[in-house]
Amino acid sequence: MSRVAAIDCGTNSIRLLIADPLETPNGPGLSEVVREMRIVRLGQGVDSTGELAPEALERTFAAIDEYAALIREHGAGSIRFVATSATRDATNRDIFVAGVRARLGVDPEVVPGETEAALSFAGATSVAPAAAGTRILVIDLGGGSTEFVLGDAHGPLASRSMDMGCVRLTERFWGAQQPTPETLAAARAQVNAVLDTVEESIDLGSVEKIVGVAGTITTLTAAALGLEHYDSSLIHGAETTLSAYESAIELILGADRQTRAALGYMHPGRVDVIAAGALIFGCILQRVASRTEGRITTATASEHDILDGIALGLRPGL
Repeated sequence: MSRVAAIDCGTNSIRLLIADPLETPNGPGLSEVVREMRIVRLGQGVDSTGELAPEALERTFAAIDEYAALIREHGAGSIRFVATSATRDATNRDIFVAGVRARLGVDPEVVPGETEAALSFAGATSVAPAAAGTRILVIDLGGGSTEFVLGDAHGPLASRSMDMGCVRLTERFWGAQQPTPETLAAARAQVNAVLDTVEESIDLGSVEKIVGVAGTITTLTAAALGLEHYDSSLIHGAETTLSAYESAIELILGADRQTRAALGYMHPGRVDVIAAGALIFGCILQRVASRTEGRITTATASEHDILDGIALGLRPGL
């Protein structure tokens, strides 16, 4: 099978996976060749202006130019470019579409939230499939939106995509300022209201395992594990207690910008938005723990997510 290239362009980051499709005992899989990430903040200001900012487009196109060179270098025969929350919301997304087409020769797929959720579930479970009968809740916490997918070994059973991400929440409640107890309380109230809506579609009380994906959650996992530096090999697959996550979240919410920036596992592009991401994840964990009456005591982090789901979708016949 020919080598594939998948690009996931979200609100905060743009990521590339070049891989060779293969068959595994668990079904279709991928042999990773290149995995790259750039923080470009494409969704800068979209929540308030409804448009992609010129400087955000410039940063994103520069990253795509780098990715195009890597795709050529490694000889990927098929390319799939998926754009998510920020691009869905932008009135000037035609500029973005034309820029991607000029650089890669493909049109970006501006996917609805439900498709984003299904891709996240496929990626998260591609290397750690659900045991028969086990209900997994995959949480993909992005910059502009958060996807919730409840599924089992046969695939997704229910999903919900909500406009609640770390960039969007930061811009709405404290922007470039340090969060205060008042702004944190207001943000927490809004997140909990969103979770009320999520529960209209997803039975959180039936969850038997939580799998969290994307940079906010893997960064919080690094904090919960007490890592000095970000180490994917230790983060991927780590089953961490909710109490350890709670301590990590309190650490992030209580730290000022300088302290957050000095953390060895913190990517510079996450410093300004990680507090909002931590607040969102904390509210989700508390809600699931409550609905399952304490049966859920841990959550598992996965480095495999929507990007892997996009690449798996490039396999012949899919």
